[in-house]
Amino acid sequence: MSIATSAAAATRAIAKSFQFGKWTIPTGEVFFTSRLSYGMVNTKPILPGHVLVVPRRVVQRFTDLTPDEVTDLWMASQAIGRVVEREFRGESLTFAIQDGPAAGQTVHHVHVHVIPRRRADFANNDDIYGEIEAQEQAGMHRSLQQGMDADENRKARTLAEMEVESRMLRPFFEQYDVLE
Repeated sequence: MSIATSAAAATRAIAKSFQFGKWTIPTGEVFFTSRLSYGMVNTKPILPGHVLVVPRRVVQRFTDLTPDEVTDLWMASQAIGRVVEREFRGESLTFAIQDGPAAGQTVHHVHVHVIPRRRADFANNDDIYGEIEAQEQAGMHRSLQQGMDADENRKARTLAEMEVESRMLRPFFEQYDVLE
């Protein structure tokens, strides 16, 4: 891929803003777009390569998605998972959705966590779900603290740091770019 082609793709990918619950996501955090979904880097990844896949339409519960949105969300998650597993040297993937407040969802917008995994990245493999829940709880405090969440275990990345990761991932998804 030429530099001009890559630059054109990056320009297309950052030409629109995106909504995540009540937050407007800076376009520099978005690396994947399709007709009904987008992929964004994570402010406080649990492990390297932890990203989110989000339907474009703000919908709180998974069961409220249309069949087309469900298909697009999971096809996007599959494509994104394939890339982040390879690029972040994972051996496996965790796909997770917290659907509703009792399940730990605090951002009122369906989203899939896609997390590259390696053997023994957690002493107990299922501990990752507690980390996801902690991240969701921290997200609840984001608005109260003007963009800073409360999870003390992981330092929030700057927009510049997230843009670097997003630019690294964008070229793998040029064939999906849809910015309607």
